[in-house]
Amino acid sequence: MTTVLLVRHGLTAVTGKILLGWTPGVGLDDRGRRQASDLARRLADIPLAAIVSSPLDRCRQTAAAIAGRRPVSEASPGGPRQVEIDERLGECRYGDWTGQELATLAKDPLWAVVQSHPSAVVFPGPEGEALRDTQARGVSAVREWNERLGPDATWLLCSHGDVIRTVVADALGMHLDMYHRITVDPCSLTVIRYNERRPFVRRINDTGGDVVELLPPPLPRAEGSAGAADAAASSPGSRKSPEPPESPGSSGLDVDEVIGGGAGGFRPSAGGGTG
Repeated sequence: MTTVLLVRHGLTAVTGKILLGWTPGVGLDDRGRRQASDLARRLADIPLAAIVSSPLDRCRQTAAAIAGRRPVSEASPGGPRQVEIDERLGECRYGDWTGQELATLAKDPLWAVVQSHPSAVVFPGPEGEALRDTQARGVSAVREWNERLGPDATWLLCSHGDVIRTVVADALGMHLDMYHRITVDPCSLTVIRYNERRPFVRRINDTGGDVVELLPPPLPRAEGSAGAADAAASSPGSRKSPEPPESPGSSGLDVDEVIGGGAGGFRPSAGGGTG
């Protein structure tokens, strides 16, 4: 089975109140860099056939942190592990909603449709995208990378809340109208395994769990050797607790009632954004 590790980018200085979408030049803040570093450390022992990222800065930086902790055996010729870029993993194109505060958008009549019937939504403006098209390109990217890398590969993608949630909804056989029921926090890990018949969702929104189960199966024990199984069993798994959530902000929105993936437990008191 091909195993896909879906990672949402870490926190930015504007995560929680503003719908970032494809806004350029927004990178991780100190919290996001810590999150990315912690996740890179947790995944350091998991062999990865590829690391693929959205083209947006916040994902590139998260993916680069993970790539920077890869073993020498995964290094690219002449340097560290390279991060592949796939436009299809970019955030939903929110059109005229891009860059606006969520508290303002919540007053738009389209907001109710986004929350209750997202499969019908086409975001306003000439660059607005239908959420169903976001899902289609994200699922297509995952399936094509699975085919390219092969049935025994484990690979990682770094993307955005809405993209990951729609891919998970597809894997679960859920209608797109129910994708809001899936939570994907900043720098969380979601794992899907694909075989010829169906996907298996192994974990969702993991922000600090043990990843030992993601190690490849041990090689057959060589006679007179302790064997790879013992080595895998003794490999330390990180059980670092996630950072406590910050105090709620003043937007008045439920933490899960958002578009763009939300900020998880993090709610900046001012500034904030999603995506």
